[in-house]
Amino acid sequence: MELLTTGITFFQKGGIVMYVLLLCSLFVLSIGIERALYFRRMDSGRAFARDFYLALANGKRQQAEKLADDARGALADILFAVITRKPEARRNPAAYMEVQSGIALAKLRKRLYYLSVIVTMAPLLGLLGTISGMITSFSVFNLESGQATAITGGVGEALIATAMGLCVAIVSLAVHAYFSQRIENIVTDMEQCFSMVETVDDESKEEAA
Repeated sequence: MELLTTGITFFQKGGIVMYVLLLCSLFVLSIGIERALYFRRMDSGRAFARDFYLALANGKRQQAEKLADDARGALADILFAVITRKPEARRNPAAYMEVQSGIALAKLRKRLYYLSVIVTMAPLLGLLGTISGMITSFSVFNLESGQATAITGGVGEALIATAMGLCVAIVSLAVHAYFSQRIENIVTDMEQCFSMVETVDDESKEEAA
């Protein structure tokens, strides 16, 4: 309870910029939770991509089809449509995989741009709080008494706002980096699986010819 009271006191001393930074931190939290839930539904996982690739590479087409059917996520859905020759993917499987993967990746990257904006904006807001605190400090130089206390209070406000801005930026950067890395892994898995599907299809065509 005492820790909470101390935190509230520091927050109030940080000035009006602290409320803007609080909104930014809540925004980062909401994006992080929403993206985590979305990735949980749409990311098929590296284990699936590895198992699918190995099954297809070893000529186990039915096993690969079952893996794609049982798994969830964008990659599994695309691969299942291609390997089972669904109507939308039958005419040109390569084009279908390219288009659908592009749509899926665009949805995965959705809202991550806002995190990069907050990474840049939060320290600037903290700097704004710093400048505001310094202006408050130096505006009391014409007073004959209470100068030291006023200056100390202004510097304290400046430091609190700066620290808060840096904390928000660090958290936002960490969340952005985490999801960006997951997207890179998904892109790698897609490229490997799509390449194997195209290789198997080419071999099938050569054998039929």
